Amino acid sequence: MSEPSEFLSFFKSLRLSGDVYFTAQKKDTFKYLHLQKNRKGDFMVQVQLLKKPKNATIIEGFPGFGLVGTITTEYLLQHLKCEFIGSFWLEEMPATVVVHEGALVPPIGLYYNAAYNLVIVHAISGTIGVEWLISEYIDEVAKQIGAKEIITIEGVGSAGETEESQAFVYTKNPKKKEQFKKLGVKPLTEGIIIGVTSALLLKTKIDTIALFADTHSKLPDSKAAAKVIEVLDKYLGLKIDPKPLVETAEKFEKKLQTLIEKSKVATEELKEKQMNYVG
Repeated sequence: MSEPSEFLSFFKSLRLSGDVYFTAQKKDTFKYLHLQKNRKGDFMVQVQLLKKPKNATIIEGFPGFGLVGTITTEYLLQHLKCEFIGSFWLEEMPATVVVHEGALVPPIGLYYNAAYNLVIVHAISGTIGVEWLISEYIDEVAKQIGAKEIITIEGVGSAGETEESQAFVYTKNPKKKEQFKKLGVKPLTEGIIIGVTSALLLKTKIDTIALFADTHSKLPDSKAAAKVIEVLDKYLGLKIDPKPLVETAEKFEKKLQTLIEKSKVATEELKEKQMNYVG
């Protein structure tokens, strides 16, 4: 994954006459993402990217239940050769940034993989309250690159714990429905969709596919993300093995279980000490 350090050498936001500018300097050229209000006070979105691939597939994942979207896109960035092509944030979003290998990783970054013609939207910041605006950004990016489709990734709550996560899909495209059916992915026929995914499904005219993986945990669920990777691999032919993600999940769960057991032991010992003290 190409880090955006050169792009982020000078990054600032300005608020002028009710407009919000997001600017970045790369050498002597300014590249910016521009969120502007018109006379009615409605937001108009303008996006300028470092590169504009044509007819690409956009894959986006935002922090949600089980962090499935964020884990999935992070895994894709780790296993595909990607270059940084843009970023944005809103002042209404939590101030969050990650330092990776000495470079700042923006709250929402856009990365391009030429081999499979993918634009990956990777997010580490929550989107509560700005879902509609973010969907407008993604829709604008999709229009600029003439995206063939948008794939949005979400985790959904499961009633009980299962050995393996299940994948579900929602799309208005009949051909895509049949294609995913052949891949063994069940259609989502009932449910409530929230967040950026719901905003995109309602607003964009670009062919949109919503992929869901069920998770029983509010903790980061790598197994659910691995299921999404498995589906994406079959659908797009990415040749990515999800097994390392499953192994990571198993190690995390074992470590968590050990911590829980130790915590229980410590609690029991504390109770015994308190009883002895009282006695």
